[in-house]
Amino acid sequence: MPEQTEILYNADCPVCNFEITHYADYARKEALPLTFKDLNRDDFAAFGLTADQAARRLHVLKDGQITAGIPAFLILWREMPRYRWLAKLVALPGLFQLSCFGYDRILAPLIYRWHLRRLKRRAAAGAAQPGRPRP
Repeated sequence: MPEQTEILYNADCPVCNFEITHYADYARKEALPLTFKDLNRDDFAAFGLTADQAARRLHVLKDGQITAGIPAFLILWREMPRYRWLAKLVALPGLFQLSCFGYDRILAPLIYRWHLRRLKRRAAAGAAQPGRPRP
C-alpha cells in the first residue's frame, strides 16, 4: 500500500476550503492515498509548523519531506490522475517560476491577510459579546 501524502490547509479560508474540498472529494472517490488535514481541527505536529506558518500557504508532507507553495501543489496534482496534466504544465520552465512568483508574492499573501482580517473580526465579535460561547 502506498504511503499517505498529507495535505495541510486552512479550512477556515473560503478559497482554500473550496479548492481543497474539491480535491479531497475526488481523492476519496478514487481511493487515492491522500489525507487532508485542516490546520484548525487536526493534529499537524508532523509538519513542524505553527498554525500561523501553516496558514500562510499550502503544505504537503510526502516521504518525510515537507513542501510548501507551488511545489506542494505539484506533488498534490501528481497524486491525482485527473490533475497530472496540470502538474506537468505548471512544472514547465518559465511557467514554474512565474507560478511560484505569483503564488508566493501575490496570491498567498493576499489570502493570508484575508485570513488575519477574519481572525481579527472573530476576536472582536467574541470580545463584544462576553459570556457568549464562540463556535
